[in-house]
Amino acid sequence: MTIELHTWNTPNGRKISVALEEMGLPYTVKVVDITQGRQFEPAFLKISPNNRIPAIVDPDGPGGAPITVFESGAILLYLGEKTGRFLPRDLRARVPVYEWLMWQMGGFGPMPGQVHHFLGLENEADRRYGLERYTKETKRLYGVADRRLADNAYFAGAEVSVADFAILGWAWRHERHKVDLAEFPNVQRWYRSMMDRPAVKRGFEVALS
Repeated sequence: MTIELHTWNTPNGRKISVALEEMGLPYTVKVVDITQGRQFEPAFLKISPNNRIPAIVDPDGPGGAPITVFESGAILLYLGEKTGRFLPRDLRARVPVYEWLMWQMGGFGPMPGQVHHFLGLENEADRRYGLERYTKETKRLYGVADRRLADNAYFAGAEVSVADFAILGWAWRHERHKVDLAEFPNVQRWYRSMMDRPAVKRGFEVALS
């Protein structure tokens, strides 16, 4: 049965379109135009009470009953559990997936997101402090990623996982973060290898807005 993906063209939205393509799950996109405040409409709040995209509706959830899932990290874990793909069964192998997924959710998303915000301010005095603070932290996070990828093909080890899909959604916006990936060669290698995957390409090409 077809999963409904309620989303918009953002890093968090792209995480899920990429994951769905990689997992080979049929889905339809339900556009939630956040520029028009559609995320606050009662119908959307029923499936995403925090009024944030993305959210999914899976008509074939656990036990065959429909289920809704909000928050991109939770969606990735749900889809990994559902399909048995990109989320190792072995607990020791699964722990780094959890670690790097939480790293993305807690840092490599909120911090670059602040860069996006302050870049959009017109008042130079307002922009300066925020950009200095959050650009520095964003580059620190790219450095953390670069060190991790020095000895690992992917964030959780030798195999692609849902953590890679989560991080890729934000690395996709590196130019907007004012980050040159050439400064982080291991991230650059990983990024190119991920973007070369056919399913990832489809996930980024599907219209989300």
